[in-house]
Amino acid sequence: MFSVGMTVHRRPLGRVDLALSELSLGGAQLGNLYKEVSDADALATVDRAWQLGVRYFDTAPHYGLGLSERRLGAALRSYPRDAYILSSKVGRLLEPSGEVEGLDDEGFVVPATHRRVFDFSREGILRSLTGSLERLGTDGLDIVYLHDPDAHIAEVLATGYPTLEELRGEGLVQAIGAGMNDAALLATLVRETDMDVAMLAGRYTLLEQESLDDLMPLCAGQGVGVVVAGVFNSGLLARQSPGPGARYDYAVASRELVEKARAIATVCERYGTTLPAAALAFARAHPAVVSVCVGARSASQIERNTALTNEPIPPDLWAELKARRLLREDAPIPGAEDARP
Repeated sequence: MFSVGMTVHRRPLGRVDLALSELSLGGAQLGNLYKEVSDADALATVDRAWQLGVRYFDTAPHYGLGLSERRLGAALRSYPRDAYILSSKVGRLLEPSGEVEGLDDEGFVVPATHRRVFDFSREGILRSLTGSLERLGTDGLDIVYLHDPDAHIAEVLATGYPTLEELRGEGLVQAIGAGMNDAALLATLVRETDMDVAMLAGRYTLLEQESLDDLMPLCAGQGVGVVVAGVFNSGLLARQSPGPGARYDYAVASRELVEKARAIATVCERYGTTLPAAALAFARAHPAVVSVCVGARSASQIERNTALTNEPIPPDLWAELKARRLLREDAPIPGAEDARP
């Protein structure tokens, strides 16, 4: 078991004076994503993450209709505010639904007390931030992301991003960016704005490296830090040997993807490591990546993820994955000279 006191390394964000732990805790599971989590387990998850050296925590109003923010804020209240990095997101307002029965229909096991309304206007973003700060019980965020602006790029460029830039200029937030699972649109925002950080979900993993064509080199060249989320592709890469029913991109994975994941897992086993350990190591190797954000719903899960992050990966593993065309030839790998400046 990973012992208390061992440290997760930090990486500088680059443009701003922030250092993120290379393993960060994502808050979706704390909002009851797919499965109910008790308040006690949520608190224990954050406490154990802290003990293991995690110092970057991410959440959003979307996660459990505010439940994740409330739980994360309560759990972090006993720790010095200047000792960790906290981020949340804007773009979805939580409006009372008037419902007294039924559950949320977007994957979170919570009562459907509110509905989400996309709003990237200046007023909407300020309202969203006010609500997040109240739920988190804090007077400030370190990083604010525009959340899933896929169908709202014009509004984001006209009002959403300028509002965040204004807040950054006034010193109310230290870093601003966008978080989404579309690498091409995220690259567009990097080009059109002066953001500090991009959160890419599910599109830079052992199964997907198309972002190497555009987003990743763009961010590396412009000094924009990348937080990689969804490195297990919704669960397909989370087990040593993926089986039928494994989830990919929030749905059941196709047979072809399961077979590819199994092929990678077989190579990992031959080199004495595991598929999830390789998934975490691969994501961290790109020079633009400042943190890998992984969710957890229990203390044991964050212990596992932290231990996997520190597991050594034989260098020959990557060469074989590339030789078998299971990994792009141009993908940065751990230990390579270009993997970390």
